[in-house]
Amino acid sequence: MAKRNDDELYEDAIPEVKLDSAAAAIEGSLTDEQRRGLFVAPGSRVMALVELRSVTVTKHADGEDKAPQVKVRVSLAEVARDATQTNALREVQRAMYRSRKIAETLDEAGDLPDPDAAIAEALASMPTEGEFRDHQARRAARQRANEASLHRD
Repeated sequence: MAKRNDDELYEDAIPEVKLDSAAAAIEGSLTDEQRRGLFVAPGSRVMALVELRSVTVTKHADGEDKAPQVKVRVSLAEVARDATQTNALREVQRAMYRSRKIAETLDEAGDLPDPDAAIAEALASMPTEGEFRDHQARRAARQRANEASLHRD
């Protein structure tokens, strides 16, 4: 095994990943109805997109027979709010799985769906960033107009 610097891993070392218990990002993206549903029906599920951020790294001394560890925290989360969004996220999940399966299974053959196309199709009904900015601008303009009319009265 090659020597390493303190902030590096051995080439063949694969860190264990542990999930940090802080759940504020997830809690903030759940509706009250979803929270109640998860409580009332143990084992129920919601689909979400999450961004993970590493928060803690645990290294072990040379010669220790332990894998290095990295603890991750959900830093951003968006939970599907309806069946359409849930189905879109599930299709994206399936497409990503197929892509990962193809990359790891070299002897698999055949015409499989293109993951990028599946993701594009799943996102086609979702607002774009530009549409969201336009929505925010219209909302701000309505709020300014309402405030102006209140000041005239």
